[in-house]
Amino acid sequence: MAVTRAKIALDAMGGDYAPEEIVIGAIRATQELDVDIFLVGDRQAIEDCLARHPHQGLNLTIVDAEGVVEMEEDAVVVRRKPKASINVAMNLVKEKQADAVVSAGHSGAAMASALLRLGRLKGIDRPAIGTVFPTMIPGKSVIVLDVGANVDCRPKYLEQFALMGTVYSQYVLGVPEPKVGLLNIGEEPTKGNTLALQTHELLKSNPEIPFVGNAEGRDVLSGNFDVIVCDGFVGNIVLKFAEAVGEILLNIVKEELPQGWRGKLGTALLAPNLKRIKQRVDHAEHGGALLFGVDGICLISHGSSRSGSIFNAIRLAKEAVDNQVSVRINSSTSLLMERQKTEELQNI
Repeated sequence: MAVTRAKIALDAMGGDYAPEEIVIGAIRATQELDVDIFLVGDRQAIEDCLARHPHQGLNLTIVDAEGVVEMEEDAVVVRRKPKASINVAMNLVKEKQADAVVSAGHSGAAMASALLRLGRLKGIDRPAIGTVFPTMIPGKSVIVLDVGANVDCRPKYLEQFALMGTVYSQYVLGVPEPKVGLLNIGEEPTKGNTLALQTHELLKSNPEIPFVGNAEGRDVLSGNFDVIVCDGFVGNIVLKFAEAVGEILLNIVKEELPQGWRGKLGTALLAPNLKRIKQRVDHAEHGGALLFGVDGICLISHGSSRSGSIFNAIRLAKEAVDNQVSVRINSSTSLLMERQKTEELQNI
């Protein structure tokens, strides 16, 4: 059941190009999406940005905040800056004034603030950052989690990641029966380290997870899987590598176009194709990554996000709200907890 109008708390001060690009993205979102947006941050700075861009009649509300968690600061500083923009934005969700938070600021601070103010969903031991990648199959995506929240994982964490990824794939990406894979060094069940071997057994035995086996590195973008789980150390490397590949591909395409009038003519003819290529491989086009496992919707964008990426992040947050991702994940983890309790009783 879709929410009539999603209310998004936007950390207007987070990111390399805040608040200008954040505000521009918010203006576009209120024009094209059915959302109300709270611009959280320094009122004067936000008002100065709004004055430079037409916004009359749009559903934009400024919420005052004092300070920001800088990129070079440790994430724990969120405890010492209760009025920082990310904390104020997160409080709006906690107090049910907003449905989701979007921030392009310090990702560690966003996660810490979400845990402190929203808390974890019942049955989730560790939150995970999940991001959607394009695949070689047009129109098909794969969600990979965790991509950076947890460097060290236990098998049960990855089992929970798989459950959360399955819910997102079903209800947001629209895959009725998602194929879940475990990122590993081989497709055989006997491959991998202790974490991979134990996780494989857990995923295989969980009836709530449509697990189809191990996924190798080449499978991440193949389209053969809809959900891929891994620890945050490996996942973050995959994420950064994929971002670099996208940038390299775009640069190669530009460099290989002929120079002079032939190049200009060719570029004009290929413009629609080049635009589609950019949309498929440019990480900015995908908006950001969802923080799964906290009691609310939190979307973390790239620190270098421009307005287009912020718009897409707001769109992703709205989709998560409309499809009640947190509620559905909570329901799935409740089933997992019940099954685990039954197994424990049987083993007594």
